[in-house]
Amino acid sequence: MYRFPIKAGALPRLRRRVAALALISLAAGTTTALAASPAAAAVSCDVTYSTNDWQGGFTASVSIKNLGDPLTGWTLGFDFPTTTQKLVQGWSATWAQSGQSVTAKNLAWNGNLATGASTSVGFNGNWSGTNPKPTSFTVNGTVCGGTTPVNQPPTATLTAPTAGATFTAPATVEFTANASDPDGTVSKVEFLNGSTVVGTDTTAPYTYNWTNVAAGSYSVSARATDDKGLATTSAPAGITVSGTSTAAVVVTPATLAVAEGGNADLSVKLSKAPASNVTVTTARTSGDSDLTVSSGASLTFTTANWNTAQTVRIAAAEDSDETSGSAEFTSTATGHTAAKATATEVDNDSTGGDNEYIKRFTTMYNKLKDPANGYFSPQGVPYHSVETFLVEAPDHGHETTSEAYSYYLWLEAAYGKVTGDWTKFNEAWASMEKYIIPATADQPTNSFYNPAKPATYAGEWDDIKQYPSKLDGGVSVGVDPIGNELKTAYGTSDVYGMHWLLDVDNTYGFGRCGDGTTKPVYINTYQRGPEESVFETIPQPSCDTFKHGGPNGFLDLFTGDSSYAKQWKYTNAPDADARAVQVAYWAHTWAKEQGKEAQVSATVSKAAKMGDYLRYSLFDKYFKKQGCTSTSCPAGTGKDSASYLLSWYYAWGGALDTSAGWAWRIGSSHNHSGYQNPMAAWALSSVDALKPKGATAVQDWTTSTKRQLEFYRWLQSTEGAIAGGATNSWQGHYAAPPSTLPTFYGMAYDWQPVYHDPPSNQWFGFQAWSMERVAELYYATGNADAKAVLDKWVKWATDNTTINADGTYQIPSTLVWTGQPDTWNPTSPGSNAGLHVSIRDYTTDVGVAGSYAKVLTYYAAKSGNAVAKNVAKGLLDGLWRNNQDAKGVSVTETKADYSRLNDPVYVPPGWTGKMPNGDVINSNSTFMSIRSFYKNDPDWPKVDAFLKGTGPAPSFNYHRFWAQVDVAVALAEYGRLFP
Repeated sequence: MYRFPIKAGALPRLRRRVAALALISLAAGTTTALAASPAAAAVSCDVTYSTNDWQGGFTASVSIKNLGDPLTGWTLGFDFPTTTQKLVQGWSATWAQSGQSVTAKNLAWNGNLATGASTSVGFNGNWSGTNPKPTSFTVNGTVCGGTTPVNQPPTATLTAPTAGATFTAPATVEFTANASDPDGTVSKVEFLNGSTVVGTDTTAPYTYNWTNVAAGSYSVSARATDDKGLATTSAPAGITVSGTSTAAVVVTPATLAVAEGGNADLSVKLSKAPASNVTVTTARTSGDSDLTVSSGASLTFTTANWNTAQTVRIAAAEDSDETSGSAEFTSTATGHTAAKATATEVDNDSTGGDNEYIKRFTTMYNKLKDPANGYFSPQGVPYHSVETFLVEAPDHGHETTSEAYSYYLWLEAAYGKVTGDWTKFNEAWASMEKYIIPATADQPTNSFYNPAKPATYAGEWDDIKQYPSKLDGGVSVGVDPIGNELKTAYGTSDVYGMHWLLDVDNTYGFGRCGDGTTKPVYINTYQRGPEESVFETIPQPSCDTFKHGGPNGFLDLFTGDSSYAKQWKYTNAPDADARAVQVAYWAHTWAKEQGKEAQVSATVSKAAKMGDYLRYSLFDKYFKKQGCTSTSCPAGTGKDSASYLLSWYYAWGGALDTSAGWAWRIGSSHNHSGYQNPMAAWALSSVDALKPKGATAVQDWTTSTKRQLEFYRWLQSTEGAIAGGATNSWQGHYAAPPSTLPTFYGMAYDWQPVYHDPPSNQWFGFQAWSMERVAELYYATGNADAKAVLDKWVKWATDNTTINADGTYQIPSTLVWTGQPDTWNPTSPGSNAGLHVSIRDYTTDVGVAGSYAKVLTYYAAKSGNAVAKNVAKGLLDGLWRNNQDAKGVSVTETKADYSRLNDPVYVPPGWTGKMPNGDVINSNSTFMSIRSFYKNDPDWPKVDAFLKGTGPAPSFNYHRFWAQVDVAVALAEYGRLFP
C-alpha cells in the first residue's frame, strides 16, 4: 500500500499484503445463546465464537448479538479452558487477559447495540497442547448459555450464460442455475445484472429468460436464498450484447500459444441465433505448417446451441528446428463474418526437448489472456484481481497497481522467450506508458519545479488523529541533485515513472481530473501515518479539482495550510519500476539470443529512462543528509542526501493552474528490505542497452548495487531471513531514534519500517520477492555477496518448507522478529548473533509459492544446489497437481479480516464532504459507508451475513494478477533452466 503527498508537504506511501496478517481463516466453532434468567432480564445475549487454528497459534472471531434492552456499552468475558492459551493481539475492542480470564470492552464506535444488533470482534492467540474453545461467555456480567448451531448458507452456481458469452441486441439471455441448502430448503433463486434483480424462480430447475437486453457489457449472477433468509451469490459471468445484427463467427482468444508437441484450444460460437443449422469450418490460412487443426475443423451449430462454445484444437508438431513459428487460423461459415486467431508455436528444442514446464506456462498464458477469464479491462489494463470484492493493498479488485503492470511485462517477456514473438512485450510497455505513466497533460506545471527548493516540509505521525499535518516552511530542505540533470538528458520537465494506483473501471466515479467519466483514473488512498490500515483510508483523486470531497477537495484531510490550490500529485512505487527494468533486462537478453535485439531496443531504452527517474527513490524525503535525527539536521547539498537504497516511494506534484507556478518533488526516508532490487541496479549500471542518459546515473546505480547487497547482509538474521529495514527520519518527522538502535550508514534500524498495522516485515512474501532479485543477480553475474546471502537464506527457507507425497505443501507465512542487528561496519560486518526470526504460521498462498520457486530455481541453476532444485520442482508440481482451476491457480482463502469493513474512518470533527456517488464523509464514516457501491457487489450478501453474525467468515478463491504471473513465469523459468 502506498501514500503520497499533498502540495509540497508530503506524507508516506504504503503498501502491504493482507496475507501478512494472521487473519487467515475461521471455521465454525462454539456458539452460546441466552439462558433465560429473571435476574438478567435487561441483558440478553448471543455469542458466536469460531477459530482458525495452526500449530501454536490461532485467530478467533467473536460475534456478539444483543437480544435484550439496548446497550450503551458492553464488556465481553470468557475463560480459556487451559493455562497455555494466550491472547496476543485483538481488534475492534480493548482486550485484556488475567490468568485464564479474558475481557473485551467496546470501543467508542461499537458500544451502542440496539435490540437485535450485532458486532464482530476478534483476536490472535497462541496455544500449546490443545486449543479448546471457551464454554461460557458473559456480556456485562450476564451469562450467555446454551448452544445454537451455526446456520449454513445455501450454495448457488450459475450454469448459463457462461463467462464470455456474446449476444446480439435486442437479446434474450437465458439464465439457468443450480442451488441447494445443506440444512434446509431453497426459497428462491434471483438472477442479477450487477446488483439488479432481473428475474426470480422459486422452484427447481431454476431458470429465467431475460428479454430485450440492450447492447452493452454485463456482469450476471445467481443468488440463492434459503428458508432462514441466508443468501449466497454465485461467481459472476461477464457477457457481451452486441449492438449489431450482423451474423458472425466468434473465436476466443485471438492469440494462442501452443507448446511444440502439444495442443491448445480455441472457443468458437456464433454471434446470433441462426435460422437453421450452420457449419463452421476452421483451417490454417497462412503461416507455419507445423501448426494444424487437430480436431474441431468442422462444427455444427443449431438454433439451440449457437451460443454454446465448441472447441477447435490447434496442435504443434514436434520438429528438430529451434524456431517458433506462427500461423493464422480462420473460422468461416456461410452468411457469417469470418473470425481469425493467431497461434504461435512454443519451441522446446532450444531447451533440450519436450518440456512439461514450458507446456504448463503456455496453459497459464492462454488462461490469463483469454478475455472470458476477466484479467484485463476493455482497455487492456490488467486488473489487480479478477474478483471485485477484494480489500488488501488496493481497496477494490478492479483497481490496478504499478506492481500489476510490472508483472504484465514479466508475462510477455517470458512469452517472447518461448515463442520469439516480442510484439506482446512491446504492447505491454505501450499500455503501461499510456495508462499508468502520467502524460504531459497529467503533470502540466513541472516547468515551474525548482530543484533548489524541491518541497515544503510536513511531518508524519503515528497517530492518525494528528492529521492534517501542518506545513512548516521553517524546516530546512536540501537540494535535488538530479532534477536539472534529468531535464538536460531528456529535454523535458516531465517525470517518467508509474503512479502506483488506478481505478480502472472508474468505480469511485472521480473520472480523469474530475470529469466523472473518463477511465482509467489516477487515484490514491493512504496518507496518514504508519497506523493507517486499508480499512481506515479515504480514497481521493490524484487530480483534485475540488469537485468532490469538501470545499478544498480532499486536501485538508491530510495537510494543514492557510489556503489550498487545485492540484495534481503522483506517487511512485520503486519496487514496481525496478521490476520493470529487471524484466527489460531479460527481454533484451533473450531477444539478443534470438537475433531479435532490434525488436525490443526501443522499449528497453524506455526502461533505461525509467531507471534514471527511479533514482529519486535513493534520496531522503526532503533531501536532508543521511544520519538525520532532528528537523534541524543539515540539508543535503548533493549526493550526501542519498542512501542509495530503494526507498518506499518517490512522489511529485504541482498546481493545475499554470498561473499559480509551482511544482514539487520528494524522495522517501524509509527503506524496506523487501523493496530492494540489486538486479535492476546492476543492469542500469552495467548493461549498455539499459544505461540511463543522466550524467551521474551509472555511478549512482553502481553504488546502489553494492549498498543494497550490504543492506541484506546487515539485516540477515542468525537463521537466514532478512529483517525489516532502516530510516533516516525516525517516526517520519526526523525524531531522535532510541540510542540503543544500531545504524546502517547513519540510518536507524527499524524492524517494522513504514507501516505498523500489521508490522511491515511479517509477510514471507517480501522475503520471496526480494530474494528472487538477489538470486537473479547471482545467476546472471555470479556475484559473491549475493551468493553469501542466498546460501544462508535458502537453507532457512527450505528447512521450513514442507512438500507432501500428494503435492500439497506449506511454506512460511507470518514471521516474528526478536533482537536487532549489529551496527554496520563495512570493513568488518558483525555476526548479528542477537537478531532472530521465528515462524508464527504457514501458508499455501499460490503467488508466494511461485515467487519462492523462482528464487530456488535461479539459485539452483547457478550453484547446483540439489535441495533448492527439488523444492522448486516440488512446489511447481504441487501447484499444478492440486491448485489448477479454469482461470489459473488458486487456493481458498477465508477473509476473517473483513470484520474490519465497519471500522471507523477518522475524519476531523466538523469536516464534511461527499464521494462522487453521494456517500457522506464525516466523523461518523466507516470503510463501508464511503464505499456503498460494495453493497451492489455479487459477493456482498455473504460478507454482509458475516458482518451481521449470521454467517461464517466469507471464503473466496482469488485470482490476483501478480500471483498468476508469478506461477506462470516460475514454470517458464524452471523449464528454461532445467530442460
